[in-house]
Amino acid sequence: MLNRLSGRPTDGEAEIRYLDGDYRVIRPGAYVRCAVTGQHILLDDLKYWSVAHQEAYATPEAVMARLHPERVRRPAGA
Repeated sequence: MLNRLSGRPTDGEAEIRYLDGDYRVIRPGAYVRCAVTGQHILLDDLKYWSVAHQEAYATPEAVMARLHPERVRRPAGA
């Protein structure tokens, strides 16, 4: 987790290599984008990602939508 504490710019998108249980900062930045919603995720708030897909997710619902779309409940009439 040392990568998280090393100096990084206060703005801009980071480039990350997602690992099992950790990540490595390739290009410093303040945030990454959720692969499902496009929402900015501050690195300090990054909790969900896929090593296989090398992408980040903002919420558990975004993880399910990306990795298990058949299990996501759709509102009635949608």
